[in-house]
Amino acid sequence: MVTKCALLSAALVLAALSATSTHAIAPSGLRGVVTRSPITPVCIEGVPCSAPAKDTLLVFSNRARSVRTRTTSTGSYRVALAPGWWKVSTVTVPRIGSGIEPHTVRVIAARFRVVDLDIDTGIR
Repeated sequence: MVTKCALLSAALVLAALSATSTHAIAPSGLRGVVTRSPITPVCIEGVPCSAPAKDTLLVFSNRARSVRTRTTSTGSYRVALAPGWWKVSTVTVPRIGSGIEPHTVRVIAARFRVVDLDIDTGIR
């Protein structure tokens, strides 16, 4: 009798744990590549006019909080964010150029969206 009770208790605990894990909120956020452009005053065919924004600190903010992430040496980033609209900026404010585009991004629940960003260098 003790064995049947122990087995039944274990089965109920496992069922409760698996029900909890299937209803857990899946992570959401953004990932992509950040580029800087233009990197030369005149773009020439066959010569890159943009480059990865290496080691750039990005700030994602909404009404409730701010989240920071840094790009890799290839300009890629990945950041976990709650679903909703977020403003995007860099820590360093550019002296010339229009800064980062897009300025706002949308995070969709339970999904990591690919959003590539571009920083206008202002070189003309």
